[in-house]
This record gives sequence, C-alpha cells and structure tokens, in this order.
Amino acid sequence: MTVFIAISAVLTLLALVWLVRPLLWPAAASASGVSSQGLNASIYRDQLETLERDLARGIISAQECEAGRDELQLRLLDDVEGAPASHASGTGFWSGRRTAVLIALLLPLGSAGMYWWLGHPEAIDPVASQKASNDQVATMVEALAARLKANPDNPKGWAILARSYKVMGRFADAEQAFLKAGELVNNDPDLLVDYADLLAVRNNNNIEGKPLELVTKALSLNPQHPMGLMMSGVAAYRRNEFKLAVAQWEKLLLVLDPGSPDAQQVEADIAEARSKAGLPAAASKGAAAAKPSATESDAMTPEKINQMIDGLAAKLKANPSDLAGWARLAGAYKVQGRLPEAEQAFEKAGKLVDGDAGLLTQYADLLALRTNTLEGRPLALVNKALAIEPKHPMALMLAGSAAYRRADYKLAITHWEKVLTVLPPGSRDATQVEAEIADARSKAGLGLQPKAKP
Repeated sequence: MTVFIAISAVLTLLALVWLVRPLLWPAAASASGVSSQGLNASIYRDQLETLERDLARGIISAQECEAGRDELQLRLLDDVEGAPASHASGTGFWSGRRTAVLIALLLPLGSAGMYWWLGHPEAIDPVASQKASNDQVATMVEALAARLKANPDNPKGWAILARSYKVMGRFADAEQAFLKAGELVNNDPDLLVDYADLLAVRNNNNIEGKPLELVTKALSLNPQHPMGLMMSGVAAYRRNEFKLAVAQWEKLLLVLDPGSPDAQQVEADIAEARSKAGLPAAASKGAAAAKPSATESDAMTPEKINQMIDGLAAKLKANPSDLAGWARLAGAYKVQGRLPEAEQAFEKAGKLVDGDAGLLTQYADLLALRTNTLEGRPLALVNKALAIEPKHPMALMLAGSAAYRRADYKLAITHWEKVLTVLPPGSRDATQVEAEIADARSKAGLGLQPKAKP
C-alpha cells in the first residue's frame, strides 16, 4: 500500500508541475523585441523612401508622390489603431500566482477525494481485503440463514448453510443446520462424512459414537469415499485395531493420486499400523503399495509432527484472522503438551472460542492443567460452555470434578448423572462415570441407587 501511495504522489506532483509552470513562469517576449507594429512601420518607411527616389528620378510627379505619401500614412495609422492593447500580467485578483496556488491545493485533494469515493482502497491492503472478503462471506451466509428461516422446507439450503457454518468455525450452528437438512444428509455420503467430522471436532476429535456411525453409513453408500475411509481407519487405529486400519487405508490408496503428498502420508500411516499389528511390510505394488523404508518409518516422528504444526503456525501469522485455524493450532499444541503456546492460540481464536461449548471446555481443561485447579477462570469457562450446551459431556465432567474437589458431592452427582444421559449405555465411559457417581454418593452419605437411565 505504501508503494501505491508513493507512485500516486509522484504522478500527481508531475501533473501539478505541468499545470502551474506556465502560470508561474510565463513565456518571455522575443529577445529582438520585434513586433508586428515595428515590422509594418519599417515597411512603410521603405515604401516612402522608394516614392522619394522615384520623384527624384522623375518617374512620378510631385502630385503622385504626395498622394502616395498620404496613402501610406493612412495605412500606417490604420495598423496602429487596430493593434490590440497589451495586458499587464498580474494586475487582476486572479493572478497567475494565485491561480497556481489554487490548482496546487485542489488537484491533490480532489484526486484523493475522488479515489476514496469511487475507488476501492481496501483492494491494495491484503489484511483489509481479507477482512472485507470475510465480511462479505458472513453477510451472504446470514442472508441464506434468513431465507431459510422464512422458508425452512429447503434441505439443500440447510446443507449449504451447515457447511458454511462449519468452515466459519460456528460448529454449534452447523450441527443445528445439519439436523434441519434431514433425510438429505442420510442419503448423501459427502454430507454424512462432513457431519461426522463436525461431531468429532465438537467431541474433542473423538470419532467414536455417532460420528463413526455416520462414517459407516457413508461408506455403505460409497465404499470408496476418501474422507470416510480415512476417518474409519483413524477410528480403528485409535482402538488399536491396526489390521482394520490397514485395510481401510489401503482402500484409500486406490483412490488417491499415486505419489501425491496425501498418498505418501497414507503409505506412512499404513507402514506404522502394519508394524504395530505385527504384520510384514507390504510388498511393492507400484505407487499404491507401501514401501517400508527409513524415510517412511520416520514419517510420523515427533519432529515431523512439530514441522506440520509449525507450518500451520506460520500460515496463521500470515493470516491472523483465521480463527478456526488458531483453534486447531491450540488443540494441537495442547496434545503436544506445549501448554503456554496452546493458551496463546486459544486467546487468538477470540470470539470463536466464546461461542463454542467444545472450544470453551478444551480451553478450561488447558488452564486447569496449567494451574492444577479447576477453580477460577477454568470453572468460569466450563459454566459458559454449559450455558451454551447444557449437556456437553466434557463440560459436565469438569463441572462435576470441580464440585467433587470442593466436597460438594451432591452437585457433582447432579452433573455426572447428566453425563450418563448422553453416553452410550454400557460403554467404557459410562461405566467410569457410574463409578464416580457411586463414590460421590458414598462420600455424601447417600445410598446406592440403580444406574442412571440414559
């Protein structure tokens, strides 16, 4: 932007000099001082001398000479009387100097004003341009939301709105929009996987439960859906079902471009999963087969992960308005144990965190890890998350833990019993929560009761 302003200023100055120079330094008269009147007088003198010479030689008579002299005098008189009077410069109010000053003031101010009115100054500022683009997208999304409120019977519109909200990081709104899309989601593998990814993000990147159910349904509609295969393999890997992870990721390799960065990453994941499953390294089958080597075995080392996260951090420094990116970076830092950096990233995610129960809960958990207490700001964030989503599992667990540490066992039981209503009955998490409730009831002097019904 500075370069643009400098170039504009130079061009304006050149135009200004070109305009005011004739006013400040008018063209000087000819050095010889010759004018049309002087030339005419010289001609008339020559003609008069010619008449006198002709009279002396006897070519003309005295009367003809006198007549010719009178005619020349009359013609000279006519020329003198018809000549325009000269104008003295600078004698009026609008002198050349004053006119030049006026032009020097009006030209730059007028040019700048017209550009500000008719031009687009934000187009030369990358940050302002990005903000303007984000504002325009937000306006379009809000307009779509308003139309859908007026005409809710539009599943395709709700699906578009859900994806838009997801990209903007408005995860709670995105989930509501997916629900309103209804059967359209259930019959579209792309929408099913998008919905599953959203629910996993909101559940601290946990694919188990409903996200995995949606992924499985998407794969039943399209067995070669890339994102579905990836998520299915990740879920299996986290459950230590390495053989299933290998099977899903090998299917994924068949639909990826051979040699692409994605294919290379999947090959490295397959090699690691095969190693943990105790399977032999895959034989080479062209670009689609895993090729175990020192490079691949080192592909997912802590150093490699650090490089990926540092790459995301560098992108966010160049584009600090990407709130969803800062939220992802905060989660990555937290997983790595880089807690101070995670806290800074959560702060930069700003309003996105304030409006999302999942991010608020993650932030609260991070602060609790750093201070070794849930009291104070962590608990305030948990309560804010519960105000947004009263049945958020992790928020309820943290609120119950805070109450338990304060020896407020009845409040802890209340929070944990709400957790049971959103957990799959008989699951490992539900069993753990039931044990916590039993312990709290014992310390509160309450009798045991049947397991809470979901």
